[in-house]
Amino acid sequence: MSPSRDTLFGLPKLPHSALAILLPLFLSCIMSAVVSFISLVNSVGLSPGMLSAWLSTWLLSWAIAFPTVLVVLPMARRLALSLVRAP
Repeated sequence: MSPSRDTLFGLPKLPHSALAILLPLFLSCIMSAVVSFISLVNSVGLSPGMLSAWLSTWLLSWAIAFPTVLVVLPMARRLALSLVRAP
């Protein structure tokens, strides 16, 4: 039996309209993780307790990054669209 295209891991997929929240959610998660990690390593270096310090730093960064991306992404999209030719 082949897996359904409407499920993922046995759970129903979200409607397409959820993309407006999911894309900024994933983008802010990844970007805040990378930036907070690099910032922490740059300021304190690699150390034994760094993972727990990074996780707390990253969670704070993500709490700020996600709402920021929700606000800034539409403006960035309009700016980018103003700089390219229409298809």
